[in-house]
Amino acid sequence: MKTTSEILKEAKTIAVVGISNKPGRDSGRIALFLKDRGYNVIGVNPVQKDFEGIKIYEKLTDIEQDIDIVDVFRNSNAIPDLIPDVLVKKPKILWLQLGIRNDDAVKPAEEEGIQVIQDKCIAIEYNFCR
Repeated sequence: MKTTSEILKEAKTIAVVGISNKPGRDSGRIALFLKDRGYNVIGVNPVQKDFEGIKIYEKLTDIEQDIDIVDVFRNSNAIPDLIPDVLVKKPKILWLQLGIRNDDAVKPAEEEGIQVIQDKCIAIEYNFCR
């Protein structure tokens, strides 16, 4: 398993699931944080199309390019519904943000060789690793 430092140094494309343009939402702030640091950031939200120059898709499987990290800002109970799309896209990493954990739901991803990180903020880890 790779460390978060290795993951963040190697990653190029990050899909932010649950991205929101609502003020005060961490998902939008962190998506912009990642974009400002040179990552190709793509959003996933069924009701938005664009956020500060970040293209947003309705579903993860609508994204045509390969994804290194799927960064999730959804409730822990919503993770089981996301896993089938994760298995189709086969990112290198499934990253559940701080406060999000669902050990049972992520097992199929782990079984497919997708490294899973749970309950960690990607921005905090980025700052810690640099």
